Amino acid sequence: MHEEQTSALSTKELLIRGAIMAAITTMVAMSANAAGFNRDQIVSSSVFAMIISATLLFWQFRLAIAFIGISALLGFKVMTLESFVQKCELDIILFLVGMMVTVGVLKELGLFTWIIQTILGMERMNGTLFVVILCLVSALMACTVDEVTSIIFTCTLIFQVCDTLKICPKPFVLISIMATNIGSCGTMLGNPVGLLIGKNGRFTFMEFLHWSFPIMMVSLIVTTILLVFWYRKEIHELTEKLQARRSMGLTLGPLVAVPYKRALFILLGSGALIASHHFLEQLLGVDDNTFLIVAPLFIAGILMIWRNQRARHYIEVEVEWWTLLFFMMLFAVAGTLEHTQVTSRIAGSFGRQFGASPGLLTPVVLFGSAIGSAFVDNVVFVAAAIPVVKELNQFNLWWALLIGGCFGGNITLIGSTANIVALGMLEKQYRMRISFLEWLKIGLVAGVVSGLTAWGGLTVLRGFMPDEWNRGGESIHHSEAARGRQDGITMPISK
Repeated sequence: MHEEQTSALSTKELLIRGAIMAAITTMVAMSANAAGFNRDQIVSSSVFAMIISATLLFWQFRLAIAFIGISALLGFKVMTLESFVQKCELDIILFLVGMMVTVGVLKELGLFTWIIQTILGMERMNGTLFVVILCLVSALMACTVDEVTSIIFTCTLIFQVCDTLKICPKPFVLISIMATNIGSCGTMLGNPVGLLIGKNGRFTFMEFLHWSFPIMMVSLIVTTILLVFWYRKEIHELTEKLQARRSMGLTLGPLVAVPYKRALFILLGSGALIASHHFLEQLLGVDDNTFLIVAPLFIAGILMIWRNQRARHYIEVEVEWWTLLFFMMLFAVAGTLEHTQVTSRIAGSFGRQFGASPGLLTPVVLFGSAIGSAFVDNVVFVAAAIPVVKELNQFNLWWALLIGGCFGGNITLIGSTANIVALGMLEKQYRMRISFLEWLKIGLVAGVVSGLTAWGGLTVLRGFMPDEWNRGGESIHHSEAARGRQDGITMPISK
C-alpha cells in the first residue's frame, strides 16, 4: 500500500476505512471484556488493535495514529512516561540509526554500484545464471545491510538489464523481492525483526549465523529452483536476448571504473566488529549485546568525522526518522501488552491448546507469524508475539518466529517494506503495476514452499542438537539472574 494511494483516498473511502478501524478496535475491546480482561488489559489490547488496523488501512497515517494510541495509554494511566522510555527499545533505534548512516556512506563510496557493474560485466551470462546471481545477491545484501537497501540496488540492476534487452522487468523484480525477504532473516542486520528477537532472546550475532543463516540458505536454494521453473519462459527470453546481443559484440551496459575498495573495507570492518561483539562483551565484562549496539554508532561517528561535510546529510536524509519513530511507538505499545499480562494470558491459551511439544508449537508459530506478517507489517506482528514466545519458553520458537515473520512478507504485496519500495520503483520507472492476485499466485506458493523447508530445517537441527535446542528460555533467565547478581539483586531461575 503506497502512501500516495492513501493520500488520494476520497472522503467516502476515508470514512469507510475509519469505520472499519473503529469496528475492529471495538470488537477487540468487547472480546477482551468477555474473556475477563481487566481495564488496563482491555485498553492496551484495544490500542494495539487500533495501530495494527492503521498499518493496513491508513499506511500514511500510521505514525499519527500511533501517537494517539500512546496518548491514550498515558491518559488512562496504563503506561507511565518511565515505562514508555523503558519499553520503546531505544537501543534498537540507536543501532538502526548507526546502520543507516553507515549504509549512506557506502552508497556514496560506490559499493553497490561496483556490485552491479561486476554482475553486468560477467562473461557467459544467461537467463538462469542471472536469476541465480540475482537471488544470491538479493539475499546476501539483505542480511548484510538491510532489505530496503538491497531491493533498491537489485531493482537498479534489473532495470538496467531489462531496458538494455527490451524485456519486461516485472518477473525479475518479483524474483528479487522473494529472495530479499528470505535473506533478511539470515542475520540480525537484515530486518528490525532480527534485532528484536536478538535482544529479547539474548542471541548473539554468531548464534544467528549458526541457527538462522543455514536455514535461510537452504530455503533460498529451494525457492530459487521454484522461481526458475515458474518463470522459465521469461528466463528463456532473457537468454535469447543475451545471446543475440553477445553475437553483435555488445555488453549489458556501459561499464565504468568504481573506486570501491574503501567502501568494501568499511563493510568488512563493520561486519567483523559486529560479529565479534559477544567476545568483546565477555572480554570487558559488560552486559550482553552492549557492543552490538555500540558498534554501528561508533562506526557511524568515525565516518561522520571523516566525511564531516556530509555528516548532516547522513543524519537528516539517510536516517528514516519517520519509520524509527513509528517503531518506538509500536515497541512501547507492545511492551504495555506484556506489562498488563495480556501476552501471559495468550501464552497460557497456547499452552492449553497445543501443549508444550516443540513439534506442535514450532509450525504453529512459524506459519502463524507468516500469515500475520503477510497482512500486517512484520515488525508489528513480531513485536506483539515476542512476549508470548518468552512465556512459552522454548528455544526453537524464537527462530520459528523470526523465519515466519520474514518469509511471510512474500505472500502478499503489502507483506514487507521491501515489497512496497520495489513496487514504487517499478511504477515510477515503467508505470507498471502488479495486482494483488498476480502477486498472490507466486507469493503464496513461495511462502508455503520456503516455510515448509524452514520447518524441516528446524526439525533437523533439533534432532542434531537436543541440548542446545532446549536451552532458550533457561538461558534467558540465567542471563537475567547473572545481571541481577551484578546489581546486588537475587533473582530466581525458572526451570
